[in-house]
Amino acid sequence: MSRQPKDPSEYHGHHVIDGEELRAQFQADDGARGSWTFRRVRHGIFLILLVALVVVGAGGAFAVLGGYLKIPQPGSAPSPTATCPIGPFDYSGPDAVRVRVLNATGKEGLAKDVGDALTQRKFTVGGVDNSKAAGSAAAIIVAGPAGESGAFTLQRNVPGSVFMQDGRGDATVDLVLLPAFKELRDPGLVDQTPGPLVCSLASASPTATPGK
Repeated sequence: MSRQPKDPSEYHGHHVIDGEELRAQFQADDGARGSWTFRRVRHGIFLILLVALVVVGAGGAFAVLGGYLKIPQPGSAPSPTATCPIGPFDYSGPDAVRVRVLNATGKEGLAKDVGDALTQRKFTVGGVDNSKAAGSAAAIIVAGPAGESGAFTLQRNVPGSVFMQDGRGDATVDLVLLPAFKELRDPGLVDQTPGPLVCSLASASPTATPGK
């Protein structure tokens, strides 16, 4: 009876791992370890991005709530700019000026009363409403580039007012009455000579002070 050749990979019933199998095992271990490391790195990057988004979102919310960041609302009026037209402007006929009167004084009915008084002076009053504007001037006159001449005519009738330009494309003018507002200038005392728009109280002439 012939004897079967002994399997070199078997020794006393145990499998003997040769060099080739050992290298294959190490390569498999390295691959598994590399895959696990990659997953850890990817997970870490995801966490960093998530934390960054939370920080940015919290910072944006704080800026909005604190008034540092303004989010434009649909239909909102353009924010006034710092531009002050140099003029000079001619005093035009009040009937060519369309005015909207806004009341920020807290005095009920004041916008309507002033609107009625402007109508008697031949201004075209396009409506009255309330406003939450604030300031130390008697009133703010707001218009776009096309309404600068009309704003000048209106300002000569409102002592202590200052002009602010916004980006509107038409010639309409807003008159915002502030708490310091007293009354319109007497029609007989309105200066109708050419001049500049007054954009700050510091540059106001003596004839533009409240009560004069």
